[in-house]
Amino acid sequence: MNQNLDEKQAHFQRDNNIPNRLGHIAANLARIRSFSHIAYKEAVTSIISETKWFIEWTAAEIEPLQAEELVNIQVQLAMWELSWDDIWVDEKVRTEVAEQSGVWSERVLDMSGLLSESIA
Repeated sequence: MNQNLDEKQAHFQRDNNIPNRLGHIAANLARIRSFSHIAYKEAVTSIISETKWFIEWTAAEIEPLQAEELVNIQVQLAMWELSWDDIWVDEKVRTEVAEQSGVWSERVLDMSGLLSESIA
């Protein structure tokens, strides 16, 4: 792992609060949704990569069923990353990616419990 990634991991894991980590993952998935509709191809690829790492650094520390769900998202993100050039030029597929990212964002945010904490 390169030094920048080591620093990012240390910063991310400094927050031992799993709900907050899940909130960061949800926020990144929401950014993928938003940025996929406009001309931020490089930003989206960077966020996809970062989100895969965030999942990697979180999944081992949460309940197995939630971890499985995150890892499934991580696998799909990796598949998107491999074919991002093709996805980016196909507006229909890019829209599907954006919609799926939005669904995942809401699911991970729900998983975090952050919204129910703020309402209570």
